[in-house]
Amino acid sequence: MRDAFVQTTTDLLENDPRTALVLADISADRFVDAARRHPDRVLNVGIREQLMVGVAGGLALTGMRPIVHSYATFAIDRTYEQLKLDLDHQGVGAVVVSVGASYDGAEMGRTHLSPADVALVDTLTGWTVHVPGHPAEVPALLRAAARHDEPVYLRLSTQVNDLPRPGAGRLTVVHRGSPVAPVVVAVGPMLHPLLAAIAGLDVTVAYTHTPRPFDIAGLRELLPTPDASVAPAVVLVEPYLAGTSSAVLGEGLADVPHRLLALGVGRTDLRRYGTAADHARWHGLDAAGLRRSISAFLG
Repeated sequence: MRDAFVQTTTDLLENDPRTALVLADISADRFVDAARRHPDRVLNVGIREQLMVGVAGGLALTGMRPIVHSYATFAIDRTYEQLKLDLDHQGVGAVVVSVGASYDGAEMGRTHLSPADVALVDTLTGWTVHVPGHPAEVPALLRAAARHDEPVYLRLSTQVNDLPRPGAGRLTVVHRGSPVAPVVVAVGPMLHPLLAAIAGLDVTVAYTHTPRPFDIAGLRELLPTPDASVAPAVVLVEPYLAGTSSAVLGEGLADVPHRLLALGVGRTDLRRYGTAADHARWHGLDAAGLRRSISAFLG
């Protein structure tokens, strides 16, 4: 995904004079040639992530379309105040592109973990959030984000699904259960372990790489007709903090009796290094863990 981001951003810089890139050292080595060709639009501010967002806000005020990039923990957690003031409060947007979340960089310790990034973005105004599940999904999402001026968060990962999936903001059904089957929604790279987890279960699986705005209309279409004795069941599987989208679904389904299981990264700080695969297992987000949680919920 990172390679797809670099290539697409390089192309945008070459062909769209409105595009600017602001870095804080991370991935700067991958944009050396682009910086030589466009020194006025490729800016590396050094290890000053707050300044990175502040510069992006200034560029946006002049009519530029800035892309900012770093590890999620530096691009979102560390810069939250600047996102709030220099973008949100000023009514301008940027494309924030992260790597490393939630625990791709686990070997580097807690400083590089960011399971709460989307929850933080949810406190801001009107952000679109893209969580691609495959590198081939990245270019179209980034190019679409570069064409307008609204705030966008593009969350990249080393965890990937086996195939790219269509989206355009709508839920895509990838496995159809019976007419009364519960609906399981996989966000981004969670689709791959989820499909392994639901083998033999009567569920409908839908995929999205755009959890904000969430496709509530599409979800409502997939829900079975409520039975007087059994409320429809929804399972939400997200690669970030568990329950991040619960409020969104609760509001969107306020008039529909339903049961919701929200799976994601746990809130407990494990105080462990390990690998991304280790953290997926510890948080119950591998296939075996998802199978246990979903089976227990559905009975």
